[in-house]
Amino acid sequence: NPNLTSDAVAEELQVHVDTLIAAIDAQAAGDAGAFDLLKEAASHMPMTAAILAGAIVEQFPDMFGGTTDSGGAELRSGLTALLQEHVYLAGTATGQALAGNTAGFEAAAATLDVNTVELSEAIASVYGEEGGEAFLGLWRAHIVMFVDYTNGIATSDQAAADAARAELDQYRQDFGAFMASANPNLTSDAVAEELQVHVDTLIAAIDAQAAGDAGAFDLLKEAASHMPMTAAILAGAIVEQFPDMFGGSVAGVPGHDHG
Repeated sequence: NPNLTSDAVAEELQVHVDTLIAAIDAQAAGDAGAFDLLKEAASHMPMTAAILAGAIVEQFPDMFGGTTDSGGAELRSGLTALLQEHVYLAGTATGQALAGNTAGFEAAAATLDVNTVELSEAIASVYGEEGGEAFLGLWRAHIVMFVDYTNGIATSDQAAADAARAELDQYRQDFGAFMASANPNLTSDAVAEELQVHVDTLIAAIDAQAAGDAGAFDLLKEAASHMPMTAAILAGAIVEQFPDMFGGSVAGVPGHDHG
C-alpha cells in the first residue's frame, strides 16, 4: 500500500507490543490490574484499524464507498469496539467467577464497568446526560443478570438460572423501549430481537465455561462477532436521526445497509 510507510506501521505496532507486554507482565505477577491493562491494550486497536482501513480505502476508492473518517463511520467503529469489548470483558468476568476466583472476578467486573461507563458516555454524547444515565442503569442491570445466571449455573441452581434468563428477556424489551423512545428510526421489537442474539450467544459461552469445554473460547468469539451488527444498526439509526451531527454515513462496510 503506497499510503503506508514501513516506519509508520512499525511505530504504530510498538504501542500494541508495549501494552500487551504490560498486561502479560501483570498477569504473571498476579496483579488484579491486569484486566485494566488488557483493556488498555485492546483500546489501542481501533486506532490501528483506522490507519489500515484509511490507507486501504484511499488505495482502492472504487472498492469501498464512503470514507473511514466521517462522523458516521467513527460512531460505528467506536460503538463496535466498545460493544465487542463488553462481550470479552463479560466473558472474562464470568470465567473468573466460575473458576472460583473471587478476587479475579471482582477485578474483571470493575474493568467491565469502566467499559459500561464509556458506552454510556457515547450515548450521552448524542442523547444528553439524562439519556446516558438511563442507558447506564439499563446496561449495568443486564450485566448483573448475566452474573446471576452464572452463579445459578455454578451452584446447580437451575431455578436461579432460569429466573436470570427471564430477567434478560424482560431487559431486552426494556432496552428496546428506551432506544425506540430516543430514536424514531428504531422500534422496540427490532432492538429487542437484535439483543436476543447477544443474550443467546453469551449464555452459550457461559454454559461452555461452566462445563469446562475448551470450545468456550470459540463461543465467546462468536458472541463478540455479533456486536458489529448491533453497532451498525444503532449507528445507522443515530446518523439518520442527526445527519448534521455526523457527516457521511455508516455505509460502505459489508453487513450494513442502513443509512
